[in-house]
Amino acid sequence: MKLSELAELVNGNVVCCHHRLDSEVEYAFASDLMSDVLTVRVDKLLLITGLANMQAVRTAEMADIQAIIFVRNKTVSEDMINLAEDNGIVLIESPFTMFRASGLLFGKGVKPVY
Repeated sequence: MKLSELAELVNGNVVCCHHRLDSEVEYAFASDLMSDVLTVRVDKLLLITGLANMQAVRTAEMADIQAIIFVRNKTVSEDMINLAEDNGIVLIESPFTMFRASGLLFGKGVKPVY
């Protein structure tokens, strides 16, 4: 699924890296525990989280995750945006719960990691 379609599906606000919205994701992983995220080893991965701080973006950088959806109306800081832009990570803010966002994406063909 293209990131542009994904953002629309979760009623998302894309806050950075708009130039990467044509990129495709195949898998998603939903977690607020970044140590769990670091165990995932797949390509074309999307992170769904409610952890809206620098740790989430740094984890995505280390795990080669190309996009993050921040759920539950969480907002990102300027520092998070700057780090994401430096690493080409698309950041999306969504008003939906993690459960709802995950279910919608699963229903449209985004695969779970496990």
